[in-house]
Amino acid sequence: MPQDFLWQLSVWAFPVLVAIVFHEVAHGWVAYRLGDPTAAIMGRLTLNPISHIDIIGTVLLPALLIWAGGPVFGYAKPVPVNFDNLRDPRRDMIRVALAGPGTNILLALLSLIVVKVIIMSGNAVAGTVSSYLWYMALTSVRINVMLAVFNIMPVPPLDGGRVLVGLLPEPQASQVDRIEPFGFIIVVALLMVGALDYTLVPIMDFVIWFLAVIVGVV
Repeated sequence: MPQDFLWQLSVWAFPVLVAIVFHEVAHGWVAYRLGDPTAAIMGRLTLNPISHIDIIGTVLLPALLIWAGGPVFGYAKPVPVNFDNLRDPRRDMIRVALAGPGTNILLALLSLIVVKVIIMSGNAVAGTVSSYLWYMALTSVRINVMLAVFNIMPVPPLDGGRVLVGLLPEPQASQVDRIEPFGFIIVVALLMVGALDYTLVPIMDFVIWFLAVIVGVV
């Protein structure tokens, strides 16, 4: 029903936007600290979502997935990074790549803390503002963990692919790097056949459980 869709959209929209914007800014900020000013020069080291919104990945795709009742996923415009500007390109590539997923895990932890505070206050009552925030915080946990786990897949140009290239010796690193033009095709194909359901979902569930244990949320 339209009202159900609008409610879902309102609960998911803000967490999705925060997750993908912080993810991209983290890449650019770490790259800047390690010697590459590209993102700063292009005005991408900002939390202003307008600078990061991709009409398809940030707006249309998440809205379509919410409408279809499927797992919600989105992406922002990638922050540009010139790895040649980094002080130690191979080592620092790994740091830049891990910054995005690491930020999402931190956001998931903060969201779980919000969940715990609301539970402890006893205000998670249906129909209240606290209940709405509780649902949004839980949504934020799942979105951020999903984004972190998905991006850590060892397929270029995903963050995990960058990490793999940085860790492998030559010529293996160059061989993996040549996969990048076909990386998203590979990922989409895996999604379409459902292969990732058997790999990423259990990992996501474990990460969420582990973070919940750390925060003390049953």
